[in-house]
Amino acid sequence: MAGLGRRSRVRRAVTAGLLLSALAAGCTARGGGASEDGRGAGERTRSPSSAPARSPEHAGPVLVVKIDNVAPARPQTGLDAADIVYAEQVEGGLSRLMAVYATKLPPVVGPVRSARESDLELLRQFDRPTLAFSGAQHKLLPLIDKAPLSAETPDKHPDAYFRGPGRAAPHNLYLRPDRLLTSAPGADALTTGFHYGPAPAGGRPETSRTVRYPAARFTFTWSARLHGWQVAMDGRPAVTAGGKQVVAATVVVQHVKVRRSGLHDSLGNHTPYTETVGSGTAEVLRDGRVHDVTWKRARAADGTEFTAADGTPVNFARGQVWVVLTGR
Repeated sequence: MAGLGRRSRVRRAVTAGLLLSALAAGCTARGGGASEDGRGAGERTRSPSSAPARSPEHAGPVLVVKIDNVAPARPQTGLDAADIVYAEQVEGGLSRLMAVYATKLPPVVGPVRSARESDLELLRQFDRPTLAFSGAQHKLLPLIDKAPLSAETPDKHPDAYFRGPGRAAPHNLYLRPDRLLTSAPGADALTTGFHYGPAPAGGRPETSRTVRYPAARFTFTWSARLHGWQVAMDGRPAVTAGGKQVVAATVVVQHVKVRRSGLHDSLGNHTPYTETVGSGTAEVLRDGRVHDVTWKRARAADGTEFTAADGTPVNFARGQVWVVLTGR
C-alpha cells in the first residue's frame, strides 16, 4: 500500500507539472464552443485609491472572470493577481468566484465557468465591464445580451480560451486575458465605492474567520508575517497553480439577502439570487482586527459604501480584497 501511495503522489505531481508547463507556454486553443458542461453543446456560451472617480474614457473596462471553485478545479490560476475577488453561492450550496482585474492582467486565468443572474446586478457598478465566462443557462442569455457589459465566451473568442491538460471538462477551461484586453485599465476602473487608507479606529482582535455556505466554506487566517489574511477554501489552503498562497489584504463578510431565483441547473437545483443592491451589515477584516460596519448600495449603478457607526467610510488595506456574499 505504501508503494501505491508513493506512485499516486508521483502521478499527481507529474499532472500538476504538466499543467503548469502548459499554462506557462500558453497552450494552443482547442477550438471554441465550450459550454458549461464542457461538451460544447447545450448552453451557449490601480494600486487602489480612495473612492475612485468614474473616468471610463481613460480607464477602460475592468476584466471580470467567473472562476470555478469546486475541488476538481483547484488550484486555480491567476487568482492572486485579482484586485477584488467576490465569493457567491451557487446551486447545491456550492461556491463560485468572480475575479476582477484592473491593475494587472495575469497571463492565464481559470478554470473559467458559467455566469449567474445575480452577476448582472453586481457588475452594474462598473462601466461596461468585460465579462469572461464559459456559458449560461439558456433563459439567462437574453438578459446577458441586454446587460451593459461585453460578454466574451469561448464561442465568441475561441482564440482567448484553451483546455488545459490533466483535468476533466468542465474544470479545465482557461483564459488568456491579453486576448480580450490589450492592457490593464488601471485603478480608476475600480468604481466599487471602496475606500483605501489608514486602518479605522476601534475594532476587536480576530485571527480567524470562517464563512459557511450549505456545501462550502471559506476561512481567513491572519498572518502578521504576510500582513494579510491567508485564504482557505473547504478546509484547504488556497494556493495558485504555482503553489503561491492566496493572501487577502482585506476581507469583507457582507450579509445580503440570498433568495431562490426562477432559474435552475441541469439537475433541477434552483439557482440562488444574491441581492447586492440595498443595505445591511458587514464585517471588515484588516490588520488582524474585525470592524462591524453597515453597507449601502442605493442603485445598481452605484458602488457599495461601507461605513462605521458614526457614518464615516471604513478604509480597506491596500491590496487584494475578498468580498464574501453570505445570507443574513
